[in-house]
Amino acid sequence: MIAQECQVILFKPQGSIDLEGGKALSEQMATVKPQRDQLWIIDLAEVDLMNSSGLVPLVKGLKIARQSGCRLVICNCSASVRLILELTQLDSVFEIFDTYQDIFTIVKDSSLVVVG
Repeated sequence: MIAQECQVILFKPQGSIDLEGGKALSEQMATVKPQRDQLWIIDLAEVDLMNSSGLVPLVKGLKIARQSGCRLVICNCSASVRLILELTQLDSVFEIFDTYQDIFTIVKDSSLVVVG
């Protein structure tokens, strides 16, 4: 049996993901050099508000991750953030987990790199 190591990159934006907060998230994501088989986690536990401007870095991040052979998931969405994702039908595009721990049912061995 072959064990494959998966590197986990954790993004933890805080406050609002609006034009300014989205720019900060984009800058954090730009500091990571995507490598095949990385797992990118965007933990939204500390995000209380997201508007349409905040969706741009999420979609761009997903595109970069997929082009690089990475997997991007979202967790800990507040009710208001989940509503934005549902209204824009992005809830069917992103993998969304209720909690951070739920994600690790998909990952066995991992090393954690916290960004931001």
